[in-house]
Amino acid sequence: MSQDSIVHDDEGAVPPTLPSDPSRRFWIGTTCAMGGVAGVAAAVPFVSTFAPSERARAAGAPVEVDVSTMTPGEMRTVEWRGKPVWLIRRTKEQLDALPSNDPELADPNSNRPGFTPPYAKNGWRSRKPEMFVAVGICTHLG
Repeated sequence: MSQDSIVHDDEGAVPPTLPSDPSRRFWIGTTCAMGGVAGVAAAVPFVSTFAPSERARAAGAPVEVDVSTMTPGEMRTVEWRGKPVWLIRRTKEQLDALPSNDPELADPNSNRPGFTPPYAKNGWRSRKPEMFVAVGICTHLG
């Protein structure tokens, strides 16, 4: 630092540097800490609203059904998310009759993107040919 940039008092002496006030530092630090605690306390309830409630989790929970005891031609109805789900173990005759319905289907080969998952792009539109699973809600009910 050059001699010209130092501020002198009236007599030409350089004033001593004043020590920082420890009490002031303490209260500034305390105020910052309390502000941080208050910010976290205000954010916790807000962030917790993003998590689904127990009721919502239970409504979307997977439903397990033992289909090994179903006989060919048998139908079971289970509830999932408040909607009926039909499970049908198809007979050989039902499987053989599926291609005859193709002229009545909008997308008989399941080629529309986004509508049919890859595992269901087949003639019986399911993972296992003998099992039919569908949500039993009429489309006009939304």
